[in-house]
Amino acid sequence: MYEEKPETGQYRVDPASGIPRQRRRTAAEPTAAPAAEGGRRDSRRRAAAAAKRARRRRVLKWTAGTGALAMVAGCGGAYYLYQHFNSNITSVKVQLGSEEERPKAAGEALNVLVLGTDSRKGLGRDYGDEGSNGHADTTLLFHIAKDRSNATVISIPRDLMVPIPECQSADGKRIPGAARDMFNNSLGQEGRDPGCSWKTVEKVTGIRVDHFVQVNFEAVKSLSTAVGGVEVCVAKDINDTDSHLRMSKGRHVVQGDDALAFVRTRHAVGFGGDLTRIPLQQQFISSMIRKIKSDDTLTSPSKLYRLADAATRALTVDSGIGSVDKLKDLALDISKVDTKNITFATVPVLDDPKDKDRLVLKQPDAGQLFSMIATDRSLTETAAPATAEPAPAGSGEASPAATAPATTAPATTAPAVDAKAVRVTVRNGSGTRGQSGPTVDRLRAKGFTKALTGPDAPAAATTSVSYPTGQDTAAAALAAALGVPGDAVRPDPKADPKGPLVVVLGKDVLAAPATAPAPPTEAPKDLQRVQADDTDVCAK
Repeated sequence: MYEEKPETGQYRVDPASGIPRQRRRTAAEPTAAPAAEGGRRDSRRRAAAAAKRARRRRVLKWTAGTGALAMVAGCGGAYYLYQHFNSNITSVKVQLGSEEERPKAAGEALNVLVLGTDSRKGLGRDYGDEGSNGHADTTLLFHIAKDRSNATVISIPRDLMVPIPECQSADGKRIPGAARDMFNNSLGQEGRDPGCSWKTVEKVTGIRVDHFVQVNFEAVKSLSTAVGGVEVCVAKDINDTDSHLRMSKGRHVVQGDDALAFVRTRHAVGFGGDLTRIPLQQQFISSMIRKIKSDDTLTSPSKLYRLADAATRALTVDSGIGSVDKLKDLALDISKVDTKNITFATVPVLDDPKDKDRLVLKQPDAGQLFSMIATDRSLTETAAPATAEPAPAGSGEASPAATAPATTAPATTAPAVDAKAVRVTVRNGSGTRGQSGPTVDRLRAKGFTKALTGPDAPAAATTSVSYPTGQDTAAAALAAALGVPGDAVRPDPKADPKGPLVVVLGKDVLAAPATAPAPPTEAPKDLQRVQADDTDVCAK
């Protein structure tokens, strides 16, 4: 707190609240001169009344001046705080490419990508390579429903193998993409900025991202300290020399270095990998949300100041939310969601058959989860599902969740078939570039995990499926998955009997579907999840 300076008559602003503090008066106000002794009684009365009026005028003038000064000082304090917080914020302008390449806009729903980088800059050697620029070590996609009744937060493992698209840095540098790489390398590697991670998430999930927030090691320390510590729980004693976490079994309140050690630990819990670290991070964030929403943090000027100061210093955001006003609006949107309706989940994955230390998406479970988020479906039972809005006609949009060929004939009925065993080649005959990839993604989301992109085909008016002799059942299942009518499924006697089914995309793939496929209403079975209001979660 600032000290008062009674000798100067100045006001000082409390930095925690922006409220001006009035100096104390150090001396009594002068009083009116007493009436002359020995005068007449009415003269004394008139003199006393005059003195009273004089005192009243002085008090009124002093009070009015004080009020005016308080207003000026208060406005100055608020302006000081606004400028202070604004100057704390670091924002980055990202390059995302053309609208045609991106998924459908989320509308009133909100998707925020949170990137936790493992940068060691400025942290000395306590946490490894001091000069590391940092990669996408921890990634969460926050989805806030359009009615603000619920939120879903999905964790994307750093070791997940994904296609990373070509991207462009803020200074215009072109950065080549990669057909298959760790998600971790979508940030930092080859100079990739958060915009590259943003584009990668949109390509992999088919979910439109609205904003990003990037945090580093220091952010975990400062934010946990600002809220007065975060309660966590471990089911056994932990001594992890890599993360520096030493913790006895039971509940603890952690902040600063201890909080950072908790969210970084992985070798001492579960199977010792990134997948077992993710639930710890979900537990920590859930507990922090409960702490902020349940105690007096949002009503205490001093606590609110510390939290706002720590947050604005710690975060790097996209230019769309690069001001105090816009960050405040984002925080208000998130705060509207009841804690019991916030679900944390991990993207369904499997061990990569090509590398036991890497992961691949588990289909169709991952596609089912992505589709629920893209169509604003809740993972909590208390919130009513939103109605999915079909893509506008002629939009040219093609995403795993919302694109199907327009049909005039009834679509085929899906027979029982093991989709994972069916080989499929998708060729683009629509005349518009970029249609094969989204169709392959959509098929993989439906279980056809062996679907691949083939060379472009001659122009075709309608989408068709051709199949080698003996694969008619698989072809019918494939056509049903695509919404292709039965009369567009044809045998190809010249094809290799062991060859793949071939999908040729026609111009109808660009038109709005006659009936959009119904999005899933239930989460995949065995989905790893944590509810934000669950206080019994304990790291094992």
